[in-house]
Amino acid sequence: MKKYLILLCATMMFFGCKKDKETADEGTDTDQMSEFETTLSDYYEESLKMYPLNATSAGDNRYNDQLPNVLTDEFRQKEKLFYTTYLKKATALNDEDLSESERLSKEILIWECNINLERLEFREDLTPINQMWTLQLSIGQYASGTSAQPFETVEDYKNWIKRLDGYLNWMALAEEKMAEGIKSGNVLPKSLIVKVLPQLEAMTNPNIDEHLFYTPIKNFPDSFTDAEKEELTILYKNYVNDKIIPAYTSLHNFMSTDYLKAGRTTSGIADTPNGKEYYDHQIKLYTTTNMTADEIHQLGLNEVARILSEMEKVKEQVGYKGSLVSFFDHVRNNKELMPFDTAQGVIDNFNKIHETMQPQLERLFDMKPKTPFEVRQTEAFRAASASAEYNPGSLDGTRPGIFYVPIVDAKTYNIFSDESLFLHEAIPGHHYQISLQQENEDLPDFRKTLWYSSYGEGWALYSESLGKELGLYSDPYQYFGMLSAEMHRAIRLVVDTGLHSKGWTREQAIKYSLENEAESEASITSEIERYMANPGQALSYKVGQLKIRELRAKAEAKLKDKFDIGKFHNQVLESGCVPLELLERKIDTWISSTLSNAS
Repeated sequence: MKKYLILLCATMMFFGCKKDKETADEGTDTDQMSEFETTLSDYYEESLKMYPLNATSAGDNRYNDQLPNVLTDEFRQKEKLFYTTYLKKATALNDEDLSESERLSKEILIWECNINLERLEFREDLTPINQMWTLQLSIGQYASGTSAQPFETVEDYKNWIKRLDGYLNWMALAEEKMAEGIKSGNVLPKSLIVKVLPQLEAMTNPNIDEHLFYTPIKNFPDSFTDAEKEELTILYKNYVNDKIIPAYTSLHNFMSTDYLKAGRTTSGIADTPNGKEYYDHQIKLYTTTNMTADEIHQLGLNEVARILSEMEKVKEQVGYKGSLVSFFDHVRNNKELMPFDTAQGVIDNFNKIHETMQPQLERLFDMKPKTPFEVRQTEAFRAASASAEYNPGSLDGTRPGIFYVPIVDAKTYNIFSDESLFLHEAIPGHHYQISLQQENEDLPDFRKTLWYSSYGEGWALYSESLGKELGLYSDPYQYFGMLSAEMHRAIRLVVDTGLHSKGWTREQAIKYSLENEAESEASITSEIERYMANPGQALSYKVGQLKIRELRAKAEAKLKDKFDIGKFHNQVLESGCVPLELLERKIDTWISSTLSNAS
């Protein structure tokens, strides 16, 4: 799943229902709302104003022309006041006045405020750009005209230009912040800087017709008049020429000279000011646990050993006589696992996987989303550095959930992990989990858009283990693909903690991964650099998956013949994203209730 690049706040806000200015202005009858409901409603509405890209991504069009500069000291103070205020309001709510569901919402709001206040103690603003997670990439998606930013009316086109004014301010301040970071030692590793440079350079292309930020002009709605088209064409052409290209040129020049020269030769965040404390924060943020780096590192080593033994069984099943490490190379380079000549062939294969598993979904899931779903190829401008990802749809159905697949060269695209990849990124992984969360009318608005990586990525990785129950993994290479995907996440526990708490180098982490999984060296290198750019995020998958597996095993053991897999999945999914401790409490309550009702 893609982490939204537009946010500095601790959790991500996903696409929800569409709201325009007219419906928003109708307002809510606050006189009929309880103090609890008002607090949650106000929190959500104020958060959309503070993070307007989140509103746009949610289909709320009220702030489509806005982009506050999140790097300013003034904005950080605004954030601190916001979270401090709502922490006090939430803490003051009396539990005795709340239902069980409302108490859960209160606990989540308190968690949100606390983790964000903790985040604001660190200087994330000094490293505002990296090769994978940050604003310059998400803005590129918006600029393409195929993402959440609407380009349906003349006002939409002009709103985007106004928003880009804010983005240009951000770019200018980003350069200043990075220069400040050089002085204090808050800089990116050189290996990450060199990956950013071609991304920036691509936006300095003087050929306007090929420029990404000019794309909306090539896709005018049919309803536009010739005069409107001419006006917008001139506006966009001048804006790209006079503002966008110079801004990217300036940033590229800075990062390719002064910033690259100052780049770190070390790989982990511990080598920056307050780096150890920041990593501890990131672990808490992404796992929603109090686990230590050492505990997670050992858990990873244990899981790697377990999965390696399962891989040996598959190697024997297919009759391969060499070592497991050489089997990895065999799988990586097996031309029979690269059957396509075109990107469409890759896309069609994913749709076939969906068709195969469709009958079994009825047995495992009582709840299914209404939101439509599509598989698409990742846009060319970011495909080389992108991972497969899921972009949520809108509740009103105007935008489907989209599974994006990066296909740089279809002829070398290896399909051995495609079944597990589809289960994770699409169905029943992120598409089910996020869409059901958005569609749940019983959740307050702020919870419909919450994202906890340990829950969301944990659910998606758990979904991969359902392949045989869903009629997949009949091909041993696809089952090996599932093991490889799980191994990939187990390795993350080892290398992420290795990089950021044990002094591992980038090269050590790459070597460890190559020795224990079947991904290509290019893919592994990209992954290791991803972990370097966002410490702790990679830990969330396995920690969350193991917790959900643990809870299922507990429920099966205690409920025995009363265990219903569909109802278990309902319990996990119906409340949306929650910290793992709260999920465990919910499942324990369900187990007790089921036993009581049966006695």
